[in-house]
Amino acid sequence: MAVLDAPVQAEGRLEARLLESSLAAASDAYARANPESARRYQAATAAMPGGNTRSVLYYAPFPLCIVRGEGSALWDADGHRYTDMLAEFTAGIYGHSDPVIRSAIESALRDGINLSGHNPIEAELARVVCERFPSIDLLRFANSGTEANLMAVAAAKAFTGRSKIMVFEGGYHGGFLAFPPGGSRVNVPHEFVVAPYNDIEATRRLMAQAGDDLAAVLVEPMLGAGGCIPGDPAFLAMLRAETECCGALLIFDEVMTSRLSPGGRQALLAITPDMTTLGKYIGGGLAFGAFGGRADIMAQFDPRRADALFHAGTFNNNTLTMAAGLAGLTKVLTPARSHDLNARGDRLREGLNTLFARRGAKLAVSGLGSVMNIQTARGAPAAVKDLVFFDLIARGFYLARRGLIALSLPVSDADVDAMIAAFDGILSARRELLT
Repeated sequence: MAVLDAPVQAEGRLEARLLESSLAAASDAYARANPESARRYQAATAAMPGGNTRSVLYYAPFPLCIVRGEGSALWDADGHRYTDMLAEFTAGIYGHSDPVIRSAIESALRDGINLSGHNPIEAELARVVCERFPSIDLLRFANSGTEANLMAVAAAKAFTGRSKIMVFEGGYHGGFLAFPPGGSRVNVPHEFVVAPYNDIEATRRLMAQAGDDLAAVLVEPMLGAGGCIPGDPAFLAMLRAETECCGALLIFDEVMTSRLSPGGRQALLAITPDMTTLGKYIGGGLAFGAFGGRADIMAQFDPRRADALFHAGTFNNNTLTMAAGLAGLTKVLTPARSHDLNARGDRLREGLNTLFARRGAKLAVSGLGSVMNIQTARGAPAAVKDLVFFDLIARGFYLARRGLIALSLPVSDADVDAMIAAFDGILSARRELLT
């Protein structure tokens, strides 16, 4: 048997060496094409560890320095133009410098940025968000999805008087609530029960074991950073039913999936959680977070109560974010445009998967609507995705190194067709490695 396997093993070693050398060549070509990005990155290392202040943006040999954006286009420090297929990790749904949102920000600037008090825009934005998400009776603003999730978990523990929080393998709820393989050393020290995503029976068993100590289940209706893996509707419906039975709260983290319809994925599934967390694009492209839900849960934060939960944040209601968010939701991201954007994303994902199947590629695309992730298929090494990343950059398409793609409103049907064509060219050029 060992003799019969030898040719197969030799072929595998040859393919691995070819992949390694091809990736090294692509990385070298990238470095040669971007000397100014390299220079600026090296300069940044003098003031920031690894020249970086946001871990997800780093990749070897150095990240591009993006200097300008307009519509669906980006330009780097070396003058290269890219079609932006990342949209700030789903936050940039409006593209770059939308004129309606820009006008709202300029108007807010004229009236004063930090007003040291309540302002008229915050209540209006809150009303609009509550109308979009029927699960939200009342809400409070924060500065990021991370903050929103931290506050939602705290609210759930205070409301139930319980201690345990169920989360899921591969889940990401911000920098302090991340559950990748191997865990995270910077997570907040809650008592977590980590369950397998989309596994109904295993999750039920873990919920039963937690018993009356389970305060909440925190779940993304589609894993975002975990690879754009959609939550099975039956799995999510089970979470709703089981939390109702045991008295725990169901928290939907819709920081990413809220863009999948005007009312988020919860509206598409007709599942109403007890609390919902939001972030990213709802602030019009500026720093934003929000958490909300049932009136009785959110009433804990009513400052008129003697026992109110404390929730601070200097910039929670800053006028720039409030104005940008309100303009975006009421004047730009109409229900019709939301539908069109997600239909365009479906067309891109389906077009790529059809291409990959036809060409026998070692790739697939997972996701829903306007958010998706390139995956390696058939046990292909992770380096395959790295090679595809450099090849797409060389062809003028900007996405995350891990394969995340998120469309913005300015991305056109022509941009979608061009990206599919770019992949077709890559598959032809890399036939030995990718098919």
